[in-house]
This record gives sequence, structure tokens and C-alpha cells, in this order.
Amino acid sequence: MTTLAIIGGSGLSRMEGLKVNRREMIKTPFGSPSCPVLFGEFSGMPVAFLARHGHSHQIPPHQINYCANLWALHSVGIERVIAVGTVGGIADDCKPGTVVIPDQIIDYTQGRENSFYDGTHGLNGVTVRAIDLTEPYDPTLRQALIGAGVECAESVRDNGTYGVSSGPRLETAAEVQRLERDGCSIVGMTGMPEAALARELKIAYACCAIVVRRAAGKAGPIDTDALPESVKSGTKVARNLLVSAMARLVTTA
Repeated sequence: MTTLAIIGGSGLSRMEGLKVNRREMIKTPFGSPSCPVLFGEFSGMPVAFLARHGHSHQIPPHQINYCANLWALHSVGIERVIAVGTVGGIADDCKPGTVVIPDQIIDYTQGRENSFYDGTHGLNGVTVRAIDLTEPYDPTLRQALIGAGVECAESVRDNGTYGVSSGPRLETAAEVQRLERDGCSIVGMTGMPEAALARELKIAYACCAIVVRRAAGKAGPIDTDALPESVKSGTKVARNLLVSAMARLVTTA
């Protein structure tokens, strides 16, 4: 039974090396997920794959149906999720090419459906409930990713705070200064409400964040035309880490 899923972000809408056995478009009480869930094998291990932005990368971060995505995975028995995403580096040691396995997160987004406990749907007959998100990421998944980075000789930061902005625009220099004062190491647009929704569904969740640019105000103007190539390079790094991490997770399944 497939119990592990990978959520692919920018650059990982199609996962090289995934042997697909079947595709399934899953209906949820919250509408349609970003695309059909792919089921198959990756690095010799059964895995499900969901492209967060859709297979053609057509859905911007503020319009992703996060509730439908997580519910779809939960409904087919997924118990663990590794989420891959591209981010901007705020901390001095978060330069392009660095992989960050964050241990904390701050949500700056607005207007997103961010809970199953919305007073209407709920879970198991409970419509309103608060969850503990003190430690938002699963330690076992985090350690597998950190160990994979060491094994692959990649530049890995084994902690950090992920600041989540609404997007789709990039941040201003002043906004990045605020994020830095708040203690954020990286900034991206998709880390929440994914982490919180996974916790509500009791899905173990960890993030593999690939730094593809310096955040606004950190290294002059951002060359947005160069971002696709940076994302492409970061995707290769992410794939190598996932191969190694999957092998480590076999022993903890």
C-alpha cells in the first residue's frame, strides 16, 4: 500500500524517475485537487505524487486548492508527505543552490482556506478544533532529508524558519527586512496552509526547500528571467535528495 507522497512544487511538476502505474483524479468535499494523483514507484519504493501547481504549472500559489490536495492524499491512505518547493534566501548562508530543511514556519498569507475545521466541514464529526503546531514538521522525515543531503554532498541547512507570503508577486525589500527581523531564513509562497492541513489530517509532513534566488534587497535586483534556469538546477538537487531520503525511509516505514 502506498503511504508516502511527494508534493512537487515549481520545477517538479513532472517527476523524473517516477514509474507511473496509474493516475487518479480524486473528488473531495473541497473541490478538485491541482491535478490527478500519480501512483507508482520512485527509487524502488511505492509513492504517490501530486504536482502542487498542476502538471503544466498553471496554478499560481494563491489559487492552489490546498484543502483539496491534502484531502485527496489523505483519502487514499497517505500517511507521510515530503513537500518540495523553491524559495528565496534571506539568511546569509541561504544562497542559491542551498537546500533548507526548515523546522519552523510563519504564515503571512491572507485569504486562503487554511483549515478543515471551518465550522462546516470538520473531521470525524468535529467542526471546530484547534491543533498543536508547536513543531510543524515531522522529525523522522526531516532527519531523512538532512541525512540525504549529507550523503549526496549537497549544501544543506538543517534548520530554519520558512516565511510564507501570499504571492504571486515577489516580496519588496522592506517586506524581506520585516521577515528577517521576525527570524525567517527563507521566503516562499506555498508552505502554508499545507503544513497545518497535514497536521489536521495527522499526516507526517516535512519540507525540502530549494533556494533558487536571494530574497529582495539581498543581492540587487532579482533577474526573474534567470529564475527558470535556477529552478531547473534546484530540481536536480531535489531529485537526488529524494532518492537518498526514500532509501532511508524504507527502514522506518
